[in-house]
Amino acid sequence: MEKDQIFILKDRGVIFVNGEDARDFLQNIVTNDVYKVNDNYSCFASLLTPQGKYLYDFMIIKHKNGYIIDCESNQIEELIKRLNIYKLNSKIEILNLSNEFQVAVVSIDKFLSLENSKNIEGHTLKYRDDPFFIDPRSRSLGARVIINLEKLYMSIKKLGLKIGDQKIYYEKSHMLGIAQINTKNLQEKVFGLECNFEELNGIDFKKGCYIGQENTARMKLKHKLRKKLVALKSDKKINIGSDVNYKDKKIGTVLISDPYPFAIIKLVDPDFTEFKDKELLVDNNISKIIQ
Repeated sequence: MEKDQIFILKDRGVIFVNGEDARDFLQNIVTNDVYKVNDNYSCFASLLTPQGKYLYDFMIIKHKNGYIIDCESNQIEELIKRLNIYKLNSKIEILNLSNEFQVAVVSIDKFLSLENSKNIEGHTLKYRDDPFFIDPRSRSLGARVIINLEKLYMSIKKLGLKIGDQKIYYEKSHMLGIAQINTKNLQEKVFGLECNFEELNGIDFKKGCYIGQENTARMKLKHKLRKKLVALKSDKKINIGSDVNYKDKKIGTVLISDPYPFAIIKLVDPDFTEFKDKELLVDNNISKIIQ
């Protein structure tokens, strides 16, 4: 991405968890350590099933007296319902603020040109009272912005930014093997560790209990990771549910289809040396693992 580009992510939404119990509420259910989230640090986290399988992933950003959750917009209603299930007697309110805030992405160079910026994943600063932060998963994805819609275009003008096609950003994410589109297709089909959340700084193994923690910790401790989510590249359409084959042997299944396909692949070795750069067969077409 170019230094002065901004990508407005229309398919992202914003939830605001507010109230005196907001921090402890989130800490008790998500995979990362919310106690570390403050005005200078934001994190990537997920919500798992009690068995440790994937449900949702999102960014958590401190904002005023609560926390912003930056997630896929098509999952907002489901996620709010899920959060309300766990709410019980917690003194919090859970609001959908997608009509008030917009998620966007700027380059790492633009972020580092701002006052008080640091080149650290998750590092957060305020510009016109809106949080800018380096993507906690990878600096290669630039810096995210949670910006008030009333100030969006004025901030773009003040920063000298040009609006770019979000496809450029999502293609970069796909090349890095980071799924962000149609992640609903992963729900309850893969474990959090299989989604690469450890590598993406999305799991804190030193924090206390959270939903799905027991099985996640056991998989980590006993080295039971047997599968991995990987990005695929093909010249033709890849369909959900299709087998991924190598030398006439099934090694995985497609879980997310075009335009940014991902499959769950059997883990033969930690570095995928057997399958990397090899021709795989999906729907009778040649595909490759690209990250």
